Amino acid sequence: LIISLTFIPLDSIKTIPFQGKSYIVMEASNQIVIEGSNQDYIQSVASISKIMTCIIAIENMELDTIVTVDDTINEAWGSGIYIHIGDKISLRDLLYGLMLRSGNDAAVMIAKAVAKDIPKFVDMMNDKAKELNLKNTHFKNATGLHDDDHYTCAHDLALMAAYLIQIGGEDLLNVTSLYDSYIREDTKQSFWLVNTNKLLKLYDGVDGLKTGYTKEAGYCLVTTVKRNNQRIIGVLMKESAPKTRNEEMCSMLDYGFNNYKQEII
Repeated sequence: LIISLTFIPLDSIKTIPFQGKSYIVMEASNQIVIEGSNQDYIQSVASISKIMTCIIAIENMELDTIVTVDDTINEAWGSGIYIHIGDKISLRDLLYGLMLRSGNDAAVMIAKAVAKDIPKFVDMMNDKAKELNLKNTHFKNATGLHDDDHYTCAHDLALMAAYLIQIGGEDLLNVTSLYDSYIREDTKQSFWLVNTNKLLKLYDGVDGLKTGYTKEAGYCLVTTVKRNNQRIIGVLMKESAPKTRNEEMCSMLDYGFNNYKQEII
């Protein structure tokens, strides 16, 4: 039995309202582009580059690995989960901190734990980008903090997201679908995380994936939704405000589900 997946237009094509720099709507399993604008435009990426940080971590370490925080933590600034030198924390909790809170301290400690050296971890990120055929992507750090040589595009981000969902599966989505959670919950170092992805409460079916903001990148968002066995990924880059970013992402996801369906023939 041969099963073929195809996408059938349901309604007439409508313009998606959009004020940012670039966007894409993609079907996840076959990476079919449903709609997009400036999808190959190269630009600063902010914390959504942590999607690649997560990919490298999942592919190279067991989630129950215990990491001892060392002075590498001094290289982290900005958003964090407030871990300190000498703390012991599982890779699983570091990934919670990375994907929910967007912790830069979690990112640098993941890099150190995986590669023993942050530049080597960044090399792994760039090697993976080449392996995934991401033609407009280059990394300079594990956090997404601005660097002129740290960039990607909407299309490459959608491909990264699809790959992360593929390798992470339900274990990943059980993390990214949480609006809030605790790390080290049964210890004196328990810490409450609130997800930066507010679409979890604004759009039915959202179960990930990552937000980002820097002055240079603007407000960025990668979102994934599954309905009726069909998963769609949306990417928005360089929006002016979180509210606009969220509203326009909802319109993009509506467009994906309203204009295309998955058919087995």
